[in-house]
Amino acid sequence: MNIALTTPPLSAPSLSSWPRHRADLKPAPFLPMSRKEMDALGWDACDIVLVTGDAYVDHPSFGMAIIGRLLEAQGFRVGIISQPDWHSAEPFKALGRPRVFFGVTGGNMDSMVNRYTADRRIRSDDAYTPNGEGGKRPDRCTLVYAQRCREAFKDVPVVLGGIEASLRRIAHYDYWSDKVRRSVLADAKADILIYGNAERAVIEVAHRIAGGEAPKDIQSVRGTVLFRKVPEGFVELHADDLDSADEGAAREKGDVVIRLPSCEQVEADKEAYARASRVLHRESNPGNARPLVQRHGDRDLWLNPPPIPLTMAEMDSVYDLPYARAPHPSYGDAKIPAWDMIKFSVTIMRGCFGGCTFCSITEHEGRIIQSRSEGSILQEIERIRDKTPGFTGVISDIGGPTANMYRMACKDPKVEAACRRPSCVFPEICPNLNTSHDDLIRLYRKVREVKGVKRVMVASGVRYDLAVESPAYIKELVTHHVGGYLKIAPEHTERGPLDKMMKPGIGTYHRFKQMFDAAAEQAGKKYYLIPYFIAAHPGTSDEDMMNLALWLKKNRYRADQVQTFLPSPMATATAMYHTGVNPLRGVRRGGSDKVEAIKGLKQRRLHKAFLRYHDPDNWPVLRDALRAMGRADLIGSRPDQLVPAHQPPGTGKAAVTRRPVRPEQRPQRFTTKGVKIRK
Repeated sequence: MNIALTTPPLSAPSLSSWPRHRADLKPAPFLPMSRKEMDALGWDACDIVLVTGDAYVDHPSFGMAIIGRLLEAQGFRVGIISQPDWHSAEPFKALGRPRVFFGVTGGNMDSMVNRYTADRRIRSDDAYTPNGEGGKRPDRCTLVYAQRCREAFKDVPVVLGGIEASLRRIAHYDYWSDKVRRSVLADAKADILIYGNAERAVIEVAHRIAGGEAPKDIQSVRGTVLFRKVPEGFVELHADDLDSADEGAAREKGDVVIRLPSCEQVEADKEAYARASRVLHRESNPGNARPLVQRHGDRDLWLNPPPIPLTMAEMDSVYDLPYARAPHPSYGDAKIPAWDMIKFSVTIMRGCFGGCTFCSITEHEGRIIQSRSEGSILQEIERIRDKTPGFTGVISDIGGPTANMYRMACKDPKVEAACRRPSCVFPEICPNLNTSHDDLIRLYRKVREVKGVKRVMVASGVRYDLAVESPAYIKELVTHHVGGYLKIAPEHTERGPLDKMMKPGIGTYHRFKQMFDAAAEQAGKKYYLIPYFIAAHPGTSDEDMMNLALWLKKNRYRADQVQTFLPSPMATATAMYHTGVNPLRGVRRGGSDKVEAIKGLKQRRLHKAFLRYHDPDNWPVLRDALRAMGRADLIGSRPDQLVPAHQPPGTGKAAVTRRPVRPEQRPQRFTTKGVKIRK
């Protein structure tokens, strides 16, 4: 663990410290989506118009609802433009000219992740759209919406937010175009970008713009990104010098900014990209993070340090806002799949200190856990019981990014503010981490006692390496909160890929399974674990996937759905995939740790085929691969062999049929390292 020389306290003005913009503004039944609704509220104009790629559901699981209600509580008139037709600027004029700013987000997911699979195929549906209809938002949604807002009212400030903007705040590798793209702030031509948990920043930005300040002058708000010059008096640490092993990590007194490799540099040099990724993740603890600057052409992109986490009282205030807890009435009887999934669930915390390299939760929500109070959670459950149509007494989930990090934190706040580790649980659980599940067990018991609640399920992912530290938690979970099976995510069995993922060894999974099975037997239940695994993650060899397949067969697991690694923007594993360099270790010219990235489509499909070893369609390619790997001994009908030697009639065609090539297209060639694929 690296300790900073100074540990500034994690404190900030409360969310309620600003005077209300309009003292007499009352909450709207729903934030208006039309001029008719504005007229009914007596509004001649909106102060802020939020444009979102999701359907507007007035519920705290939807980002625009949180931000909209939060700004409303600050006295701003807030309107919503949901999933507008982006082909012209006219739909962006629907609520008139906003007096303060346009707020733009792609929605609860990055729009490219939302629309495309890991094989770059278009998804047929969209869970955040009425009736699950696909195609209701453009690719790179945040960028397109921002440009249309600018066309609609060119003098109105445009503020970017949400997960898409958050994960594309610097120059980043984009999997779908297979190239490094500029910060979305540059391409969107917006004024300022807010990343991470945005409550604190959006309140300050809103009040300051409303007070007459230009966005370009709002330069030091935590959790914001903008273009600005490095101020005089700042010391620049040059992480852009790849010949230096320092990586800009030196501690200097006074005002310091770390210069990342430029946009042009990371585009041309993969080691520079890996260095930028490493430094950004190192400077992610709000207790000691310093500003970052990255050159984009002739301008400097300035990233302020991450936001100060919300206190428990502030978390309560956000979730206690007057949400209608329903989709906007304009959708009528249309089904919104994401709403149907979460309407009986409760978020009890934010953040994750796991640091899994393939996941973007830490980059967006941070690794410091922000928890709600028991009282706030219990009140929300009562609101679900009393106000949500169709409630039958079952809370479908109580959790967050993980199920069991509620109220966990470093034992010493000073150590927490100084720590620079990317994970609190890898390679081992940090001795400074309080892993007690007592608060969560007490919460579960109180929730079960709420009148009208018959069952409380835990559907969020259980971090099993933490759970094994608390046998009492596992017993409580199995006895009361599991329904038939529990999904968990060991992700792999082999040490090579697990180290690149920053995940615990499979031995921890076996220990959890023993405790889970024992608790189920004691409770007189027949429950099962459903483990999830990732195919084609950086650092995974064909042999690793073969060994995972053997483990699956030995343990009688057959995966119906398989997750292939998808390089999401800004994740550490995405840097590995793009660069072939491991940013978990020092990055410098000629001295970087190399990682094998699984890029060829055939090799990615081979890794996926190993996870579905039981599917006859995969047997031809697996037989060819096993022979090429010198493991023909695994071909046969014995229990210890992976695939049979003979193909059942009528199966296997999908694995060997070549897709026709259109005359005007050149065939795309994919390679599989060390494996010959049958033509």
